[in-house]
Amino acid sequence: MQDLHTASREELLEIVLQQQEQIKELLIRVAALEARVAELAEENRRLRKGGGGKDVPAWVKPNRPVREKQERKHRGQAFVRRREEHPDEIQHHALECCPDCGHKLTGGWEHRRRQVIEVLPPRIRVIAHVVTARWCGVCGKRALPQLGTEVLGVQGKRRFGVSVQSLVAVLHGRYRVPMKEIRRLLAELCGLHISDGEIVALLDGVVLAGEAELARLQEAVRGSPVVCADETGWRQDGKNGWLWTFATPTVRYFQYRKTRSGTVPEEVLGEEFGGIISCDCYAGYNRLLADKQRCWAHLLRDLHALKESHPDQPEVGAWVQTIQSLYEAAILVPAGTPPQRRRRRRDFELRLEQLVLSLSRQKKSPQVVLAQRIRKHLLEWFVFVEHPEVPSTNNLAERSLRPAVIARKISGGTRSDKGSHTKTGLMSLLGTWAMRGEPLLPACQRLLLTGSPA
Repeated sequence: MQDLHTASREELLEIVLQQQEQIKELLIRVAALEARVAELAEENRRLRKGGGGKDVPAWVKPNRPVREKQERKHRGQAFVRRREEHPDEIQHHALECCPDCGHKLTGGWEHRRRQVIEVLPPRIRVIAHVVTARWCGVCGKRALPQLGTEVLGVQGKRRFGVSVQSLVAVLHGRYRVPMKEIRRLLAELCGLHISDGEIVALLDGVVLAGEAELARLQEAVRGSPVVCADETGWRQDGKNGWLWTFATPTVRYFQYRKTRSGTVPEEVLGEEFGGIISCDCYAGYNRLLADKQRCWAHLLRDLHALKESHPDQPEVGAWVQTIQSLYEAAILVPAGTPPQRRRRRRDFELRLEQLVLSLSRQKKSPQVVLAQRIRKHLLEWFVFVEHPEVPSTNNLAERSLRPAVIARKISGGTRSDKGSHTKTGLMSLLGTWAMRGEPLLPACQRLLLTGSPA
C-alpha cells in the first residue's frame, strides 16, 4: 500500500478517483441489498398473516397472525394457593448427613415452605351440671339455682346439647344425609352413639323451637312484592301428596298438603296479598286475585318440543321462532318511567295476540294447543316488562324445589303428618339461612337457645 505522505500530487489524484469508483459500486450493491431485504420482509408479513407467498406450496399450513401484546389484566385477587398466616404447628425438616459422602451437616437456611391442612377428629364433651342446694338461715328456705336453656346449652330435658342437635339438623335437613348414615358418621367421627328415635326427636325439637321464625317467614312471603310459587309431588306414608314452595330472593317457605287445589296458595299468601306471583300455567293459581307472571321457561320448552316434533312443517318452526324473538326483544327492553313501561307491555301483548289469534281457532293446526294457552293468559306474559323486579321465569321456585326432589328419590317421602311438618320446617329454615348467606350451624344453635337465629 502506497504511503500517502510521500506520494506525489498525480498519485494522490489517481487514488481518489479509484476510491470514488469503489464507492459508486458499493452504493449500487447496498441499494440492491435493501431492495432484497424489503422484498423478504413483505413476504414474511404475508406468511405471518396466513396469505402465503408465490413460492410456498399449497399444502404448507400458514402461520397464525401476530397479535399485539396486550397489557396484563390486573386482578384484585391472586388465584394461587393461599398460605395461612398463623400455622398451628411448624415442623422443620433437614438432613443430618450428606446423602453422597455421609459427611455430617450442620446449620443451613430455609429453602421452601409447604403447608398441609388437617382436620382433627372432633371429641365429645360430657358436662355434668351439679346443682347445689343451700339453706337460708333468715328465710328458712332452701335456695336452688334456675338452670335454663342458655345455661345448660340443651333444649328441654334432652340428653344431647344444641351443638349435636344443630349438626343433626343441618346434615339431614340441608345436606340430605339419611338418619342411618348420620348415626354411622357420628359413631365413626367422634364416638357418639345415638338412636334413630333420638335423631327424630332432635329434628322435631328444631322445628318446635323455630315455630315463631316460621311464622315470620310466612309473613315475609305475604309482604313480598314478588313471590315465585311451584309445587311437586311428595309421598306421605305411601300416599301421594304435594310439596308447595313460595320463594323470594331472601326467603324459602315450604308447605305439605294432600291436595293440589288453589286453596293452598290462597291459604299461604292470604286474601290480602298485594304482590305479583310468578308461576306456571297450572289452573290452581287462577284462584288468586293478585297479578300473575306466567313462566316463559315452560312456554319456551313447549315451543321447542313443538318445533322438534314437526320438522317437515316449516311454518311451525317460523311461528315458534317469531314468538321466541318476541320474548328476546322483551327482555332487552330498557328501563323507563312507569307509563313508558306500561305502553311497552301493551305493545308486546298486542303483537303476541296477533300471532295466536287465528291459530287458536284452527283445530287441525299443530300450534292450536299452545296458541290457546297463550291466548288464555294473554295479559300475564309480559308483566315483567312493566315491573322490572318481576322475573320472566319461575326458575327461583324450581331451584328451591330441586333439593326436595333429590331427597324424595332417596327416601321416598315421609311417614306421618308430623314428619312432613318437620321436613318442610327444616327446609324453610335452613333454605332461608343458606339463601341469606348465614352460617347454618351457628344460626341453628342460636335458634335453639334464644328462639331466633339472629
